[in-house]
Amino acid sequence: MLPGPARRLRPVVGRCRQGARRGRRERRRDLVAGVEVAKGAAVGTRRRAARSARGFTLLELIVTLMILMLLAALSVPVVGRSSDAIRSRAEVAGFSAVLRRARERAITSRQSHTVVIDPPNHKVTVLAGPDGEVRETRPLPERLTVEATPPPALSVRFEPEGTSSGADYKVRAGDVLYRVTVDPITGRVKNIKL
Repeated sequence: MLPGPARRLRPVVGRCRQGARRGRRERRRDLVAGVEVAKGAAVGTRRRAARSARGFTLLELIVTLMILMLLAALSVPVVGRSSDAIRSRAEVAGFSAVLRRARERAITSRQSHTVVIDPPNHKVTVLAGPDGEVRETRPLPERLTVEATPPPALSVRFEPEGTSSGADYKVRAGDVLYRVTVDPITGRVKNIKL
């Protein structure tokens, strides 16, 4: 396909070829008219290119910035809620990690380990062996509450074979409630969001 200016020239050139029957003056006039048409088309193309290369108006920039500010204002609450959920999940994962680590230590050291949860004082204590030697004491986050089902079962014992006494805890971190279970046969710890 020919470019725009050449397409406009084509009928004029065609007329010039037929001009053998016409006189010299008419052919010259058609040729000059064809050149004028080509110049006008080129000037129009340059004007359009210059118009599009000018840039944005102040109004367009202000509208764009307003839209971006609106999107930023709407996304801040969403990020705040998701960071709270992430923090809650991390706190529950930390509680479960203490239980898992006690199970692993019981298996590797070939000694039973007992995890004692003290909700009023916000701490977890890991005891090793039959005499109850304290291996680790960790604080619980202030916003983390632990409830055992049934209530007196705030300790779980892990045996060297990998079994456990079993436990079922409801752990609340902020507004999120989790169920942390310790399987009595395998000793595995699982988190389930309620």
